[in-house]
Amino acid sequence: KQIVPILKANPTTLTFPLTEIRCPKLSMPANGGYKCSDGSYFNSRCEFICSPGFSLKGYKTATCQYNKVWSADVPTCVDMDSPKIKCPTVKDKWAEPGKLTARVSWDTPEGVDTADGILTDVILKGKVPKSDFPEGLHKMSYTVFDRAGNKGSCRFTVRVRVRRCSPLFAPDNGYMKCDSDGDNYGATCEFKCTGGYDLQGSVARVCQYSFTWSGLDTTCTAMNINVGVRTAAALLDQFYEKRRLLIISAPTAANHNYRFQMTNLQHAQCGLDLRHVTVIELVGTYPAQIGRIRHRLLTPALSLQIRLQLQIPQRSFQMVLVDKQGMDKQRYPFPITSAELFTTIDTFPLRKDEMVLQQEAGQNCQS
Repeated sequence: KQIVPILKANPTTLTFPLTEIRCPKLSMPANGGYKCSDGSYFNSRCEFICSPGFSLKGYKTATCQYNKVWSADVPTCVDMDSPKIKCPTVKDKWAEPGKLTARVSWDTPEGVDTADGILTDVILKGKVPKSDFPEGLHKMSYTVFDRAGNKGSCRFTVRVRVRRCSPLFAPDNGYMKCDSDGDNYGATCEFKCTGGYDLQGSVARVCQYSFTWSGLDTTCTAMNINVGVRTAAALLDQFYEKRRLLIISAPTAANHNYRFQMTNLQHAQCGLDLRHVTVIELVGTYPAQIGRIRHRLLTPALSLQIRLQLQIPQRSFQMVLVDKQGMDKQRYPFPITSAELFTTIDTFPLRKDEMVLQQEAGQNCQS
């Protein structure tokens, strides 16, 4: 008798055809996609990709498993690329005539991002285009952000240069006043001489485009007093608008007031020069009178004419102060101190302007 084995089925080992195993459909990653070898069926391998400008964050692939579950979650596509921005080239400008600044212009750059395209919302660090930039080097930068917060930046430089001439200096016994910055292209320097000095050369000079000064060198030469003139008017006119006159008259050189006054003034020569004062001495009575300006003698006739023109008595001491316009400003029948004399002169309107110039030039009796 043949024995036939009996097989019992085990319900836990039952299987299904592989073609019926399917995973859930994958969701599409934002800003990306995927490509699968066999759709959502068992053992299908899906590869994820991102759009240009985005980088994959997560697994690059996922496989449909036997338990109908994908082997990896859907990744995300993240914008991690910084935007690009191109700054203007170096801006090199020369200042305009008479100025220390230059107006500089350029086109505002745009940012370019592979994910977001053109970005116009840029941030400038520095002066805006069409601004006036001072002399020197100015570092500038532009910054731009994309929607993901990635930053792009660039830098450029603005340089402003000033054409300058070699420096000028005030002449000895004179003043110099310049506009603008004193030595830049277009600057003008004007010159004046102190009282008693005549200007030689150019009254004004201009710094030119070629880095050179126009005109001739300026000097101040000592005033040449002509004591050989025949009239008092001709002598006094030589001092017009140049020097003040202090005319001291005495009947004799032994006169007590005359000797006291001259001794006092000898110790104040600096103060006299500072105030552009020339002393004229008239001593004695005609025809034995002597006139002199420092060491230069005047003829008796010329000395007499000065006394007559200014109505100065011959037989008593008198001192007359004449301003630069030839006006008789003060008369003294007795000696005064140099301090009193200087106080009076310093109240003259023209003297106030002189003091400003002297202070700027550092001219004083202590220097």
